[in-house]
Amino acid sequence: MSSIKLEPHEGSGRSKAVARKPLPVGSIIVQCQAHATVLLPEVKGHRCDTCHRISPTLQKCTGCAAYWYCSVDCQTLQWQTHHRRICKRFAKYTASLGYQALAPHEKLDALLLSHLVAQLEDINDARLATVTSLLPGPVESPAPPISCSPRIPESVVRETYARFGNNNFVIHSHLTTFGHGVFPLASRLFNHSCLPNAAAKYTLSASNVPRMDVVALRDIAQGEEICLPYLDPALLQSRQQIFQLTYGFECRCPSCLFFEKVGPIPSPPTDTIQRDELALKLTQFIKATPHDGLTLTAATVSFPNDLLPIFHESFVTYVAQTFRDASHDGPYATALSSGETLLALYRLIYPPNYPQIGMHLLELAKTYWNSIVSENMDLASESAVKQECRRYLKDAKDILEIFGVEGDEDGPLVEIETLETLLQES
Repeated sequence: MSSIKLEPHEGSGRSKAVARKPLPVGSIIVQCQAHATVLLPEVKGHRCDTCHRISPTLQKCTGCAAYWYCSVDCQTLQWQTHHRRICKRFAKYTASLGYQALAPHEKLDALLLSHLVAQLEDINDARLATVTSLLPGPVESPAPPISCSPRIPESVVRETYARFGNNNFVIHSHLTTFGHGVFPLASRLFNHSCLPNAAAKYTLSASNVPRMDVVALRDIAQGEEICLPYLDPALLQSRQQIFQLTYGFECRCPSCLFFEKVGPIPSPPTDTIQRDELALKLTQFIKATPHDGLTLTAATVSFPNDLLPIFHESFVTYVAQTFRDASHDGPYATALSSGETLLALYRLIYPPNYPQIGMHLLELAKTYWNSIVSENMDLASESAVKQECRRYLKDAKDILEIFGVEGDEDGPLVEIETLETLLQES
């Protein structure tokens, strides 16, 4: 907390976190441990339920057979934290009509709420005060059934749950979500922006619960507010509705003000040829007039009207899906073309150094490499493709080194080293 301080936020009942001193790009602004976490169902049995690291030798809890641990230390830590109050009744709880009637996301919230409430000794518990100090969500929903007998009043359980939807975080490794967590310090400190100057990453270590590190994505001036993204800023048409329904506010960040000024985004063409022509116009525009999310929203000139359909969510989804489908198995011409288009979109939507841009640059570099090893090229063509591969790899490294090591081992920074070696040896 030595790097930031809270000040009143003009025009709202909230506060804002501002920098006490200049913060250089890549610096860790805040670190905070999770108060409670829960794994997504699809990773249960693959990740430790305490530290959330992947392990091939997980041991199942012999009491409930529903929780998995990579070590005795992790099992002991979770037993002491909350599992001793959940274990014996867990099978009956998950088979109950009340739990089975919940939607999948509600089941996840019910388990996370159970993990949190099972830790609380009484109504004076400091952890409870931290959570209940947060703003509740805009819509009051009944709390789901939980898997333990709470030592706090039911009204306080409901009060705690009212702060779940708009305050909890997704936990990810290399930007792939694997769980949800309660990080009340981060929820208390940081407001949202669709053009954030910081982002959260997660450190996974043996015998510890996950830790959130908030990283500066660019140089932050003294007195400047520090903001995180509450959702993917690429949800250009739906994000305001999500803010209203889930968080109870209207975002007035530069990106949202830009799109408010632009007005309704025209639908992109459905014809494949016309859609490809639109994508080509976009990549040519970016090469001729380099923009990023910050310069675009601050530009004094109008954005070309004929390019506005690129901001439609359906176009973003189409380009991303096309790249995913073709990037590993080809056709590589399609993968590289759609990958260039997606990169141009990301540069316009996200702020500089945003982790998704770095990850996509790495995927583009890998796609160029795959095309080299899979296709017969003459020496001149292969040399040109290698040059592009090196360029994207360098850009990816520049961004991802700012974000730093996070999540599971053998992450993108290791992949970059491997691909650099392959290029040197080829």
